[in-house]
Amino acid sequence: MREIVLDTETTGFEPGEGDRIVEIGAVELNGHVPTGRTYHQYINPQRSMPEEAFAVHGLGDEFLADKPLFKEIAQDFVDFVGDAKLVIHNAAFDMKFLNAELGWVNRPHLPMDQAIDTLAIARRRFPGSPASLDALCRRFGIDNSSRTLHGALLDSEILAEVYLELIGGRQPDFALAADTRTKTTDGGSQDWRPAPRPQPLASKLTAEEKAAHQAFIDKLGDDAVWKKLA
Repeated sequence: MREIVLDTETTGFEPGEGDRIVEIGAVELNGHVPTGRTYHQYINPQRSMPEEAFAVHGLGDEFLADKPLFKEIAQDFVDFVGDAKLVIHNAAFDMKFLNAELGWVNRPHLPMDQAIDTLAIARRRFPGSPASLDALCRRFGIDNSSRTLHGALLDSEILAEVYLELIGGRQPDFALAADTRTKTTDGGSQDWRPAPRPQPLASKLTAEEKAAHQAFIDKLGDDAVWKKLA
């Protein structure tokens, strides 16, 4: 299952009042595992940047002046997204802006049911608790120390980690479920799987602990499960 974890930065809160997208960042997941594919684009909003927005993401007029317009990157963006589910924190906000931009260049809107809102998931899982991206990073022990300013690609990478925790935590067998082939020195590949340990680890139980355990089992009678497994 292909999913795109996505974030945008904008000039404000309302596209209907002239606000525009200035950055899109996205990370691809396949089967809830990052593939390494990303999408990142700065966009010239064709308007000045309000001070309030600049304080959030640090993207100013001079920096954005030579960046492409949305209409120039729309096809690449649509191609990258495809029909994948879009994992977004506060999806209504980003979808509102994406669809406004797509509408202004006469392209079809992204359906709202294509979006998965991690903010809504967090509020259901932890009712009454803070559900911002920073708060969820603290809850799950995810390092977001590099997030001094909002940045669409960095926030997408962090959100991907948060999303995996929200839906049940990281699976310990990710590496085993993935492709187990490794490259050899001659350019070929071989199937790698963990081999059994040559010698079992020595028991850490003391003689006293073993004796106490055996005395406990003896008290359980002949039908004790421990005796049947012995």
